[in-house]
Amino acid sequence: MTTNPIGDRPDLLADIRSRFAHVDECPFEGPRIFFENAGGALTLNSVVDTSAKFAAIPDNQGRINGASKALVEIINKAKDDVKTLFNAQGGSVFVGESGTELLFRVIRDACLGAPAGGTVVGSTVEHPASRSAAARWAEQSGREHVLIAHSDTEGRVTADAYADTVTADTRVATILHTSPVTGMGMDLPAIVAAIRAKSPDCFIIVDGIQHASHGHIDLKAAPVDAYVISPYKVFSRHGYGIAWVSDRLSDLPHDALIGGPSGNWELGTRDTGAYATMSDVVAYFEWLGEQVSDATEPRAKIEAAAAAIHAHEHALTDAMLYGTGNLTGLSEMDGVTIVGGVDNPAREGLVSFHSATKPSAQIVEELEGEGIRVHIRKADHYSGNILTPLGMDDCIRVSLCHYNSLSEVASFLEAVKRIL
Repeated sequence: MTTNPIGDRPDLLADIRSRFAHVDECPFEGPRIFFENAGGALTLNSVVDTSAKFAAIPDNQGRINGASKALVEIINKAKDDVKTLFNAQGGSVFVGESGTELLFRVIRDACLGAPAGGTVVGSTVEHPASRSAAARWAEQSGREHVLIAHSDTEGRVTADAYADTVTADTRVATILHTSPVTGMGMDLPAIVAAIRAKSPDCFIIVDGIQHASHGHIDLKAAPVDAYVISPYKVFSRHGYGIAWVSDRLSDLPHDALIGGPSGNWELGTRDTGAYATMSDVVAYFEWLGEQVSDATEPRAKIEAAAAAIHAHEHALTDAMLYGTGNLTGLSEMDGVTIVGGVDNPAREGLVSFHSATKPSAQIVEELEGEGIRVHIRKADHYSGNILTPLGMDDCIRVSLCHYNSLSEVASFLEAVKRIL
């Protein structure tokens, strides 16, 4: 295998890009480079086709006709596919309104169902979805909500920090797998091990929304009680979230219809097409794994795909930071500060930066004029926890994915040099 099996094979990168809708053009504005993947990744063409197909089917699940039975089989396959993607043993998979809504639900049920007393522990690096839910339901369940301070310089929180804070009476813990502002991934297996060493029965809930598109989720290595993603950030579409929960979390009281199936989490009839599009996503990871390895088993293919994704995104962010060809990287541009530091091995496909010479909003607007889509992050309820300690009112987030190319990074650097 090459060092970068995607970037070193132009034919493979072209094949990858051909599988996504609007990879190099906006349906409203025309040609553009898409570096706003953290706000919502590109959508697989197969997902578009599947969504249209199931939107036209009138039948519901649970009837005696053949169409209804087929829908149930499609849903059950999708649940198994998600477990394979997560490398999850047992437990339940279900969809909800969004990833945020699902985080609120599972955190609520863990807080209300855990033994009385103790603490709920999270960290300051977390997205407000998990922080807000934990704060609310810690208070409602009569527990202290303890927030571990993340490293401002590294843009992440470590297993050692959890080990120093978690105690034997920590009942619920929340973890952000990857930050959508700093772009840094947390060492999930190490953090989970640190929590379990202090509080073996703690309910652990993970926000995997930003991490999912980068490939590697392994709940066998990190035995948690809930893992939540937003499919529109992992090549599917808006309108639903996906959660996996452990059997012991399912055993806690949670919202369900009286007399309904034991352990059921879904309220009302769900969209079969939502489930089916997750099967499309998993099938894509498996296809990619076949292109970069000799793997034959589904999980092995997914792991091979994740490794290739990591290698390519690492090459792209290195080019963005240090330059490519004769182009200067962001880290060497006057007045530019990189959020989370320049040389940070935890980085996952995202670079956030601030310029001392030009307002962030103006840079984003001028990049848009150059046909390059990025996003401003402000020190508000979404990103203030990261930016305020750094003394920044805002920053520019440049988020990429494995379907992006080195030539797109080069175009970005050329544009930033002109703008600054």
